[in-house]
Amino acid sequence: MTVLLAKKFEPARHDVAGWMASEKLDGMRAYWNGKSLETRNGKPINAPRWFTNGLPSEELDGELWIGRGEFQHTVSICRKEMPVDSEWQEVMFKVFDAPGLAGTFKERYEAMLSMDLPSHAEVVEHTTISGAAEVTILLRGFEALGGEGVMLRDPDSAYERKRSSTLLKVKSFQDADATVVGYQDGEGRNVGRLGALRCKLDDGTEFRIGTGLNDSQRENPPLIGDRVTFSFFELTDAGVPRFPAFVGVRGD
Repeated sequence: MTVLLAKKFEPARHDVAGWMASEKLDGMRAYWNGKSLETRNGKPINAPRWFTNGLPSEELDGELWIGRGEFQHTVSICRKEMPVDSEWQEVMFKVFDAPGLAGTFKERYEAMLSMDLPSHAEVVEHTTISGAAEVTILLRGFEALGGEGVMLRDPDSAYERKRSSTLLKVKSFQDADATVVGYQDGEGRNVGRLGALRCKLDDGTEFRIGTGLNDSQRENPPLIGDRVTFSFFELTDAGVPRFPAFVGVRGD
């Protein structure tokens, strides 16, 4: 299974007047196939039966979400093979598309708003924007609340199962994934535990992630071979991420 993935918003290139904007949620991507929840790569998500009861027969694309800044906590709950009911009580299924429905995104969005969803599932609010200037205002507003960024949707678009320019993401910092290939020992207050993760991008570029890790993650770091998400400011001319910060281990 392949889901719709976003491209980066470029103000000089993308005219988004009349597009629909929503907050970019820092949760775990989840796809409801009408019978069960899956990751964006088609792996099963072992949610409690009560959590999926009441979801419609229509396919839904969304995010398992607890709150702003809770990405790693969300993933740690939703990756477990044996779900813990009390933990899942914290989780919301934030729905942002219904891929199986016909029509444009705006038409699908209006249809989603009329769906009878359980109390732990809700449609992500989208608003129509006037252009790039409003995107900047929304971005600053969401970031002030601890949010991650803004998502932009072409209201006239179909659901494409690929990375598409009909879905754009806007963040002050970029994010990417890398593979853990080793560890760097800590110094100072981190003596005896992890100082930094040695990571490799898909193109082979190696770099270190030393910030964004809490004490628990330094004492029990991600495993070698794990895929991790990190944020960064930009790439150097050599393709190395500047100011990389650990976000979390991927759940898919």
